[in-house]
Amino acid sequence: MQKAAADIANDLVKGAEVSRPVPSLYLVPTPIGNLKDITLRALDVLRTVDLILAEDTRTTGVLLQHYQIQQPVTAYHQHNEHKLVPQLVQQLSSGTVMALVTDAGTPGISDPAFLLVRACIQAGLAIETLPGATAFVPALVNSGIPSNRFCFEGFLPLKKGRQTLLKQLATETRTLVFYESPMRLCKTLEEFCLVFGEERRCSVSRELTKLFEEQFRGTLRECLTHFAGKKVKGEIVLVIAGLDV
Repeated sequence: MQKAAADIANDLVKGAEVSRPVPSLYLVPTPIGNLKDITLRALDVLRTVDLILAEDTRTTGVLLQHYQIQQPVTAYHQHNEHKLVPQLVQQLSSGTVMALVTDAGTPGISDPAFLLVRACIQAGLAIETLPGATAFVPALVNSGIPSNRFCFEGFLPLKKGRQTLLKQLATETRTLVFYESPMRLCKTLEEFCLVFGEERRCSVSRELTKLFEEQFRGTLRECLTHFAGKKVKGEIVLVIAGLDV
């Protein structure tokens, strides 16, 4: 029997009252394009933390200015994270509450976060990850390719180990999901044609949630033909059907 709306609301209130550690670090997803794609809770967190760690302070600054958030911001990215983690853990341990955001999407998904999260866990600090935008989820769901089982690979290695990994993935029966830059899109599609076969189904999502959003579906050969010779812009998500066995 389905619960009445009032009962569901009561359950949610009771759940909110459960005692749990107050987080020292919040991982806060940010919009992947459309600035409206942020939760009310994420905005509340960004307004109340002591410090916001941002992959690019300029990119995050646009979001914060849009929502009139004036909390202090400092840079935290792949080039300085190893150096900063011990210092940040010390600050968090002393009571400073921080939020970590990346340029777009959920921290830790092909973006910095892992090192700091691991260090916080080792230090016994409470961490909370908010739900929110992640580029590969809408791309996968909208691809028309089975999404009940999938393998997220993120960005492929540029050189070392790339061909070995692709050969391993050639026999993967789960749907494959990749991130790619617009400059390397056609080269990667050419490689996929060779490794997976030209007739393997593919979906290319570009500029998700933005004004010039594009979703192209077809075989790998059709996708390559569509984008060849074009000046491609924006973040790319590739969804490839698994091997049909």
